[in-house]
Amino acid sequence: MKHTVLVTGGAGYIGSHTAVELIGAGFDVVIVDNLSNSTLAAVEGVRRITGVEVPFVEADCTDAAAMGEIFGRWNFAAAIHFAAFKAVGESIERPLMYYRNNVGSFIALLEMAVAHGVEGVVFSSSATVYGQPDALPVTELSPRKPATSPYGASKQICEDILRDTVISSDLRGRNAGGGLGYAKKLRGIALRYFNPVGAHRSGLIGELPRGVPGNILPFIAQTAAGIRSELLVFGGDYATPDGTALRDYIDVVDLARAHVVAVQRIIGGGQRSDYEVFNIGTGRPVSVLELVRGFERASGERVPFRIVDRRAGDVEAVWADTSLAASELGWRSECSLDETLSSAWAWQKSASDLPNPS
Repeated sequence: MKHTVLVTGGAGYIGSHTAVELIGAGFDVVIVDNLSNSTLAAVEGVRRITGVEVPFVEADCTDAAAMGEIFGRWNFAAAIHFAAFKAVGESIERPLMYYRNNVGSFIALLEMAVAHGVEGVVFSSSATVYGQPDALPVTELSPRKPATSPYGASKQICEDILRDTVISSDLRGRNAGGGLGYAKKLRGIALRYFNPVGAHRSGLIGELPRGVPGNILPFIAQTAAGIRSELLVFGGDYATPDGTALRDYIDVVDLARAHVVAVQRIIGGGQRSDYEVFNIGTGRPVSVLELVRGFERASGERVPFRIVDRRAGDVEAVWADTSLAASELGWRSECSLDETLSSAWAWQKSASDLPNPS
């Protein structure tokens, strides 16, 4: 019997790629998205790539009634939660919007998951939970520092909510006769990933940001395509080899595969504990200027840029130790940075006729 997986925010960048990989791994998928920062083109792209008429529900995950209807219609073995706002700068400007959406949507999902006996939830977390680390690379045992943005704080809060819900479902499951409403014990995995980049090699899905891109690679690609006049590089005076910030850029297809492995671990009963955390990255730091030069080589286009002041909420350097994901999940990044940047350029050219989310 096939297992069905709910993918919230599945019309978004990472969610759509994960839906493709889940289907390829033999799962049935249901996509839920309110299309606030995505379009139906991504859902159609998933359908074209997989040849499967993937069910799609347009709904806001903060809407408890809508979520109740969805869980009443399908029997989900697991859920992956991507439905969140994700721009660091915007979160500083609009913190209440970020907390209401990112935390509220996850609570609504978990309430349905525990009430309907879902086996487990995979949470889309982030390296931002580490803040500016004391030591690099960061491991899963690295302390979580005070978040440098409401976006990062919302990820920390949601991790804690998932951990506490898992603990609570275990305690209540042991006292099932008490009428406490838990159908079965819930398990959870938080994937702390670093900087997703690239696009599906089919050119049918990729990152299509609303308005001015908040992430660096779409901005680089749009600059190379002449849509933007120049790239603003935030900070050229960091204590790094070339003065620009260091990040761990993970190919979105590699990242999507990690979610599939996490779901398989939950359903297969392979977890060492009911709540687990894994870093998902390449383990290789790349500076902003290295990324720009690499994109110029991959695209054959020039990327004009200007170094400006540092941006509030950014950290100087962060990259992953991924040894735990390798040993426990059997997962490793496979795509080279050159391959990833080439896929991003191919997507930029193919997406030129698609409507920008607004």
